[in-house]
Amino acid sequence: MAFDFQMYTPAPEFTTPAAYFSMEFALDQALKTYSGGLGFLAGSHMRSAYELKQNLVGIGILWTFGYYDQGRNEDLSMRADFRIKPYSFLQDTGIVFPIEIHNAQVLVKAMYLAPETFGTVPMFFLTTDIPENDYISRTISHHLYDADTAARVAQSILLGVGGGRLLDELGRQTEVYHLNEGHGLPLAFYLYEKFGRKLEEVQKHLVFTTHTPELAGNEEHPVKLLHDMSFFGSVPLEEVQRLGLIENERLNYTLTALRFARISNGVSKVHGEVANDMWGQNAGISPIIAITNSQNGTYWRDKPMQAALKANDDAALLARKKELKQELFKIVADQTGTLLDPEVLTVVWARRFAGYKRADLILRHFERFQKIVNNADRPVQVIWAGKPYPKDYGAIGLFNDIIAKVKNLNNCAVVTGYELALSAALKKGSDIWLNTPRYPREASGTSGMTAAMNASLSLSIADGWIPEFVRHGENGFIIEHTDINQPDHVKDDIEATNVLDVLENDIIPLYYGQPAKFLEMTKTAMREVEPEFESHRMATEYYERMYNAK
Repeated sequence: MAFDFQMYTPAPEFTTPAAYFSMEFALDQALKTYSGGLGFLAGSHMRSAYELKQNLVGIGILWTFGYYDQGRNEDLSMRADFRIKPYSFLQDTGIVFPIEIHNAQVLVKAMYLAPETFGTVPMFFLTTDIPENDYISRTISHHLYDADTAARVAQSILLGVGGGRLLDELGRQTEVYHLNEGHGLPLAFYLYEKFGRKLEEVQKHLVFTTHTPELAGNEEHPVKLLHDMSFFGSVPLEEVQRLGLIENERLNYTLTALRFARISNGVSKVHGEVANDMWGQNAGISPIIAITNSQNGTYWRDKPMQAALKANDDAALLARKKELKQELFKIVADQTGTLLDPEVLTVVWARRFAGYKRADLILRHFERFQKIVNNADRPVQVIWAGKPYPKDYGAIGLFNDIIAKVKNLNNCAVVTGYELALSAALKKGSDIWLNTPRYPREASGTSGMTAAMNASLSLSIADGWIPEFVRHGENGFIIEHTDINQPDHVKDDIEATNVLDVLENDIIPLYYGQPAKFLEMTKTAMREVEPEFESHRMATEYYERMYNAK
């Protein structure tokens, strides 16, 4: 059946009809369809596209159980809880259609998120969890990033083929299909069939964003599994082979997307270079440009603090920052029983919890860390937050190790539930936003952008977006990274020392000894982070450099 979804009249420069496919979207605390930075980025993109009146629709998956709810066990260690997420604000389109997964018919229902609900472009969320499907088919849309390989492949088919098919069911004339990461790659094969099995025709319509600056993080699977799962749709395996997409009987999602796309992008200038180094030697790939990720100011910035900045009212800005710190500290006290002081320098490490992000780097030289944070005259408070992947037992172990290590320190805390609301509270309530990835494994790292919007200064390895923004001692602080060819334990030792050096020698003396200069730095960061790292720039750049480019 036809479905007349609400659409606004697009602005003249954004009339090219485009569709944006992403496995996760962080749009609102109430909608649990995201895990981390990829979702935060996609959510900001959808908000700015709406505010700019771009002719764009978003396509995602309605995860029955979301990602997971991060709770605690009796010993305070992390626990992953799974609960069904009902959403009254999603509209049933009445559209149900079949796709093929594992040579069997699976029915897909499309739910609609209207623009006025959260201030986004029109969005559709696909689900297989409907009574008409058998149990296994229903589970395809149960868990974001399911640990089972076959389920993950099925989810890719749901996003790519299901999303492509939905646009056809809607009768929407879509000129550009944008794959945000390789998860929705089956869309390329759907379009290949749609456009008469002509690669050059697909390339006129498909663009691609890669986010992962390490080979191991770019998904690939045996071709036999993909073929058996109907990943290629009705495209014969011999045709896939002829296209030169198979290497060692495996298919790499990123490399295949690069070959199907007209143009692709990395998500920071550093990552653009890294992506070209990783993939540039492969024949038949699209150009890879850099379009740096960014975040939506309307959603993230604190309005009273921004008003104080514009009015050049330092007293109001400082008073509001203190209020925001107190609001964050109420959350910390409620969760952990730790009472923090809004007058004390507060450092926050919070983001998706993965090993390479090194949440514990600041603790590596623990005796020195304790001396710094426990200094009676110039103390430091440190808060950690982040959600590990629920089957990443190494990252979960690290999370729990940090809890155990700092539980007896009165000025340190680890909080759970790192979703949009807590993320906003941490960014607004921190003085220093700590970022310690192993260089060059951070593709972008957008959390520091929203921290800067809210008077929190980055203390970061110069990776991702940071080299484009931070000038040490002027609008943030850089942690020097060592030779990338050193063994990891050597790099960690040196860079852990560098973190504490900057904290002890630069930040603490400035915060306590020169508060006016510290305030001026935060104001500089607030002014300079926008518009360059606000997502209106990014959304505009996608249209100008990818959607409208021929």
